[in-house]
Amino acid sequence: MAIELAPIPLPVTASRTDFDPDFGREVKGVKPGELTPEQFKEIETALYTHGILLFRDVALTPEQQYVLTKAFDPEAESYGHGNNKTQSTKKSILHPDLKTIPRVPQVQLIGNGMVYNHEGLESAALKHPSHTTFHKTRVSPENEALGITRFYRWHIDAALYDYNPPRATTLYGITVPGGDRQTVRYSDDDDPSGEILSVPLGTTAFVSGKKMFQILPPELKSLAVRTSVRYAPHPYVWMAPARAKSDGLGIVNEGLELPLSELPEWEQSKIKTLPILWKNPVTGELHFQVHPCGAQELIVKPLPLGASREGALYPDGEHIKDLGKVRELLHSMQRPGIAPGLVYPHDWKERDLVLFHNRGLLHTVVGAFKPDQVRAFHQCNLAASDVPTGPTEQDIIAWA
Repeated sequence: MAIELAPIPLPVTASRTDFDPDFGREVKGVKPGELTPEQFKEIETALYTHGILLFRDVALTPEQQYVLTKAFDPEAESYGHGNNKTQSTKKSILHPDLKTIPRVPQVQLIGNGMVYNHEGLESAALKHPSHTTFHKTRVSPENEALGITRFYRWHIDAALYDYNPPRATTLYGITVPGGDRQTVRYSDDDDPSGEILSVPLGTTAFVSGKKMFQILPPELKSLAVRTSVRYAPHPYVWMAPARAKSDGLGIVNEGLELPLSELPEWEQSKIKTLPILWKNPVTGELHFQVHPCGAQELIVKPLPLGASREGALYPDGEHIKDLGKVRELLHSMQRPGIAPGLVYPHDWKERDLVLFHNRGLLHTVVGAFKPDQVRAFHQCNLAASDVPTGPTEQDIIAWA
């Protein structure tokens, strides 16, 4: 049976005129755990072209999920944060969220509530990440009871230290609780005029890094194409005492980050400095791919010879070490890309498998579950064998 690609139905909140027409496809006609080499090549091209691939009503073992994920990068081996390392580092903000499948350590069990006798785990207490533990302010209990919630943390799946960002992530929904829809409020409770987004309970929300770059004004396109971001060592430990913005897009600048001297042992050579824009290996498009919470410094190249300096930011280049300025600049560039009309909030069904291009999209956990709402997902991504490719000299000339 031939592979069929059908457009993913967009939510009514999506802006039909602004949303990337290539974004998202549902795959029919194949079993993702039993792909032939020829079928996989089709899937690989489709993933880089469309960003997200959805398979409905899939039976998938942890072993099959690992094999499928690894096919995108055959030289990759360990989980994206290092096998078991997030669980062994108790200061990391990722520590409570992940449970490793014992016989396939590259696959993580995530979700909410108590899960028993699951793939070699006698029991696992899962906790759905919530803005209530990470944001500077939280939705009031009264509004929470009305279904008001927030994005948790917009991010790329990546350790951002030592390990390279994975090429692809696979998410497999095993137990999906039902419940009323929730309303994401982008800003604080005292700003009723702020943007909102209606989402299914427990959605995973995605935005296109390509669109995030495309909608920037010329002066910010120029800045993005010339800039790299340097992440903090052990960024998930570094950021743990700090608190996030209400839209989940970065950290409030209060100086609460853990001092570098108090981090686990780290090496300068393992700190990640990555371009802001990552080049798509199939389409050649540039995607704005920054994890704003872990960013510590920005390194801006000067304008190329012959480029107009009118209105240009940092035309002579700059190494920006002021953390407040770093966060202000990144937020100004990324915030338009998470506008309600550009967000795809996936409405999970049991046995859904979602593959997404981790080097082309940002995503976030959304919402909150009650303790008795049991949710169990398998997640797999693998630390890549290469670093993301940034803009070429021709790209810099074109956009600077």
